[in-house]
Amino acid sequence: MEGFALVPILLFSVIVHEMAHGYMALKLGDPTAKDLGRLTFNPLPHIDPIGSILVPLLSYLAAGTVFIAWAKPVPINPANFQNLRRDDILVSVVGPFSNLLVALLCTMGYVLISQFIPTEGADVSGVEQITFFLSDMMLMGITLNIYLAVFNMMPVPPLDGSHVVASLLPPALGEQYRRIGFFGILLILVLMRVDAVREAMASVVYLLLIPYQTIIQYFGG
Repeated sequence: MEGFALVPILLFSVIVHEMAHGYMALKLGDPTAKDLGRLTFNPLPHIDPIGSILVPLLSYLAAGTVFIAWAKPVPINPANFQNLRRDDILVSVVGPFSNLLVALLCTMGYVLISQFIPTEGADVSGVEQITFFLSDMMLMGITLNIYLAVFNMMPVPPLDGSHVVASLLPPALGEQYRRIGFFGILLILVLMRVDAVREAMASVVYLLLIPYQTIIQYFGG
């Protein structure tokens, strides 16, 4: 049941992440994502066979949880930005921020489910199962989205954090940093197998979880 509950919230989360990039770019003068039909909740234009399906599946089967996942990056044309450094940073950080917002929505959803959907006396094969499914999905969505936010802010190309670092570096050095490209993906896969890196990520995730857990404890009873 948990595996089935993970799929919809994972797809929704990575889609929101990419749409956030596209909407911010649009607000800053770049309509590329909109013109190519990427500002949509339809999962088909966003699904990356490796990042949206294979990597999360292998991660879940190997460790019982999803550490990393991504959708197809929305196309961005920085030439449309008025202030390249500032706007690139804003477009980059809005993705992880959107995941923190989805985590908050999941928290509110869990509180509402726990408060307003009755389980006592409900048919175990019907209402109660749906309730448990939804509550599991909301709980997993909280931790999953915080992990996605922390992971994407790692300063390794092509993750969002690398765009922030590249924009803060001198232009020539920043451009070279962006070109790490494919080797950055290999580096990410290696880093995710290093216990110290995973422990550091887990520590950050734990700290970010505290306010969400506080909301659940206070309002969810």
